[in-house]
Amino acid sequence: MKTKAIKIYKQGNVEELKVEETFLRNIGEDDIIIEHQFCGLNYIDINQRNGQYPLKKLPTEVGMEASGVVIEIGKNVTNFEIGDKVCHCMNIGSFSKKFVVNKNRVIKLDDKTDLKIAASATLQGLTAQYLLHHSWSLKKNHTILVHAVSGGVGQLLCQWAKLIGANIIGTVGSKEKENVAKSLGCDFVINYNENDFEKLSLDFTKGDGVDVIYDSVGKSTFHKGINILKKKGRIVSFGISSGKIEPFDINKLRPISGSIATGGLLTYISNPKEMQDNANQLFNLINQEKLKISIYKEYKIEEIQKAHHQLESRKTTGKIILNI
Repeated sequence: MKTKAIKIYKQGNVEELKVEETFLRNIGEDDIIIEHQFCGLNYIDINQRNGQYPLKKLPTEVGMEASGVVIEIGKNVTNFEIGDKVCHCMNIGSFSKKFVVNKNRVIKLDDKTDLKIAASATLQGLTAQYLLHHSWSLKKNHTILVHAVSGGVGQLLCQWAKLIGANIIGTVGSKEKENVAKSLGCDFVINYNENDFEKLSLDFTKGDGVDVIYDSVGKSTFHKGINILKKKGRIVSFGISSGKIEPFDINKLRPISGSIATGGLLTYISNPKEMQDNANQLFNLINQEKLKISIYKEYKIEEIQKAHHQLESRKTTGKIILNI
């Protein structure tokens, strides 16, 4: 069976992304075949393409998030049926019209969940879920700092943290993004291109600092963030959009009993039941309209280079999706 897919032969700039026709691998006894309708573009796709993240083999098909409908099942598959609406993430090669994947790597959706929303929310939503409930157990009245609060994960973190009852400081890079953050309920928004987030965060907390920092930016934010942690506070590093973090002397954290956590979504979706339970929690909030998903722009799959360029510019305010 043939399918359309996005492939790279070497890591580099957006011109390395190719739309090609390729053969699906044979379906195994524990596999399903999904016909994708939408794919979600994430910063992990940028890092895999540009070489920030190493890839096990090249050439390779790329993409890490998609939604669609089951069109074929292996003989050992009992938890999915043909016609089921599904989504998945962190399965490389997802930017393809048809996709063969193990049943334990797929989330079943109910009929109420829109496939476009699923492709927009799965990876970033499950990331927000583990950050708020596992990397740090967020409680009412905690004060948090969310870097890139108007991005895809940031928007979900902000809304979900507000539901929990936290006080939220958010950083952004433009006036437009300030307005987005405020509309989501961010209590204090800092434009890092115009102001010092370290100073203003300490001013906002009257010198106390914050309970937790959610940092997807890395190089340009991590070290300054250490200086605004409250006693027993934590910085959670889950991305490096500005570059790799420079070495850090952990002894700086001892006087405040501070801590650092790192986050990787695969840890929280390797168990299929945990993945499905976390996804149910996420999509229930979305379907109840307690979490709003912002789609910044929809591209055709043939426009993959343009979509990558748009996300890499860091000027987006929401999700970029691909219509396949």
